[in-house]
Amino acid sequence: MIPQAMADSHACPVQLPQPRGVTTQWKAGVVMTEEQVARYGLDSCFTVCHISDGVFARMNGRSFKNNPQIVRADLRYLRLLHYDAVGNILAGEMVCNKAIAADLVAIFRKLFDARYPIERMVLIDDYDANDERSMSANNSSCFCFRKVAGARTLSKHAQGMAVDINPLYNPCVKTRNGRRIVQPAVAGKWCDRTRNFKYKISRGDLCYRLFREHGFLWGGDWKNSKDYQHFEK
Repeated sequence: MIPQAMADSHACPVQLPQPRGVTTQWKAGVVMTEEQVARYGLDSCFTVCHISDGVFARMNGRSFKNNPQIVRADLRYLRLLHYDAVGNILAGEMVCNKAIAADLVAIFRKLFDARYPIERMVLIDDYDANDERSMSANNSSCFCFRKVAGARTLSKHAQGMAVDINPLYNPCVKTRNGRRIVQPAVAGKWCDRTRNFKYKISRGDLCYRLFREHGFLWGGDWKNSKDYQHFEK
């Protein structure tokens, strides 16, 4: 069961009142000690928040663009924790559609409890909303108002309804006019899914199972292309 603080969306400023001896500002990408996590309180590290003015200032003109399809009130900011492949605990953050916010908090909490490795989880705005740069940095993200690469239709990411996990090691692979296209472009050596390597998502692993249990579809199951990083609802 999801604690009420996790399931309810509320005004959740980045600035947190905390005891002395622990940073009072949520800084995604920063390594945290177990003591710091304990002082925050684990539930406080997995929280659904309205988009604060500070967060919106980071997004506006980058991942968020004025449009008739989605407005700021449709989105939520998530505070999350994750482990990397060497066992560090990192503060994470994600912006998603409010419709899947509770799902994502529940999924990432279980991934954290299982020490499932996710290398990086900061807003794509830290990469100027450039998907190629974010993927190449192996950054896991959700919302970005953009079209499907190479197409005219809006991506599920534009609705905040799709999540990319460890994208460098789980690339999108498609064939166009007889030519293989890999995204990110630097991920060619991780297209061979018969190999075992860190951060790999495969059918049946914990990340796959949790997203499927919450009703998400996996891009690795697509027929005409494969998007191993991608879960959408």
